[in-house]
Amino acid sequence: MSILITGATGKLGSLIIEQLLKRVERERLIACVHRLDKAIQLRELGIEVRQADYDDPLSLERSFAGGSKLLFISSPHTDDTVRVRQHSHVIEAAKKANITHLVYTSFAFLEKANISLTHLHLATEHAIRTTGIPYTFLRNGLYSDVIAAFGIQQAIETGELITYPGKWSFHTVTREDLSLAAATVISTEGHENQTYELTASRAWNFVELAEVLAARTGKSIRHREDPVAESWLYHFLMQIDASSTTTDLERIIGKPTASLEQMVRQIMEQA
Repeated sequence: MSILITGATGKLGSLIIEQLLKRVERERLIACVHRLDKAIQLRELGIEVRQADYDDPLSLERSFAGGSKLLFISSPHTDDTVRVRQHSHVIEAAKKANITHLVYTSFAFLEKANISLTHLHLATEHAIRTTGIPYTFLRNGLYSDVIAAFGIQQAIETGELITYPGKWSFHTVTREDLSLAAATVISTEGHENQTYELTASRAWNFVELAEVLAARTGKSIRHREDPVAESWLYHFLMQIDASSTTTDLERIIGKPTASLEQMVRQIMEQA
């Protein structure tokens, strides 16, 4: 039974491939990529590579032909209207290919938000349901990358973590944990017609972030709220549910999700 993975050369897709190679024979994997020249490493690993362009339905049909399970990573396009069209192409091609299980990377707590991003994912989930193909929706929480956007480098330099006022808390997750969950779901049984909210098991707040930064650097760092810290990021976060948590991710991967300390360490090491 072959496993198709779209977006296989992206950040998340690459990590999913790594995890799948630990679980299934490489001969069962088919990497569906937008640009073949970026998939040289996959070919070197002995993985079959097929060209799949979300804007080209025929390329998707050719790419999915003969496949059994499909791990559909959502389009990275910045225009959600375009993404809706692209996702429709993928879903139609999956139906024509008689895919037996469609796993889709969605976004956490869609019903609690009202922005174009969440409408996109809700529309995609609905379209997948209409096909009758057994599905699994992996509703990924906020990537841990967002932590860096809160000015942690400046906090280390100045001794103050300055944030916009509010009762903020976050359920951020690493791509590593999400990729492990995706690989587990697509390579095992019992996940059909399920929706998983993949978040950290415990949310963190800015006071805790300041404490982690202080412990990591050995410097005195305090948290302070200031309205001048307003930015597009806080406006975005106000419109989604960035704080609710579930144990879905922890249960699927069979271990605790990455802690705030681990996420901060990863960010600082990659800086």
